[in-house]
Amino acid sequence: MPRAGSGWHYNLVHDLVVAAGGQDARRVRKQFLLAPILTEVNCNIGALTAKRLLPVMVPVAVGRRFAVKTHAGPKSLALRLIRRGWLKPVYIFRDPRAALLSAYEYGRRGAADGRPNAFSHLETIEEAIAFMQGYVRIWEQWLACPQTLAMRYEDLLADYDAEAARLAVALGLGAARPAAQAVIERYRPGRASRDDKGLHFHKGQAERFRDALTPEQLAACAAAFGPALARMGYEV
Repeated sequence: MPRAGSGWHYNLVHDLVVAAGGQDARRVRKQFLLAPILTEVNCNIGALTAKRLLPVMVPVAVGRRFAVKTHAGPKSLALRLIRRGWLKPVYIFRDPRAALLSAYEYGRRGAADGRPNAFSHLETIEEAIAFMQGYVRIWEQWLACPQTLAMRYEDLLADYDAEAARLAVALGLGAARPAAQAVIERYRPGRASRDDKGLHFHKGQAERFRDALTPEQLAACAAAFGPALARMGYEV
């Protein structure tokens, strides 16, 4: 989910995969000429279409194991590959009210500074609510896949050691091993510098939206996300 610490989470996953014997995704991207598909610093594959996914599976077929990132939902080919064990989905989500507020504010800052970003088109909170509804639907798609390891951003902040250990074990690395501990320590909340490109982790207050949004906006969020909030484990 966007604005759910996804850059931070990706780098944690990526480095745990490498520590477990996998490969650096940036090197795989270069070696297999995948730069047009795996874009940006965090190897974002974008939509999981056959056109994008099949070339990325070529290094997997010859034994490479590496992490890529997407904000998109699974499609039929991806689901088949997941069932066969060729892909392992690890999905992080956040209270959509906090995520949409973060997206809105980040977009407004970019527009004001003359550096528009992916969220700068969100000119109102109401537009941000509608925008985040699409990502709640994607959350539903990933959680409907039984092989998905789901992680809540708030849990990763509040109980980082336990959640990071759960992730390490799921990726085939004993959480107590020195290699795993070194990675877990590297991405401990508050440790990463603002200059660490690709982490996208600065504030992360869990329920700041309750003070930042108006009662009317909170009501609109409850109407838009109410049933999903309960399934996600958040209070309306």
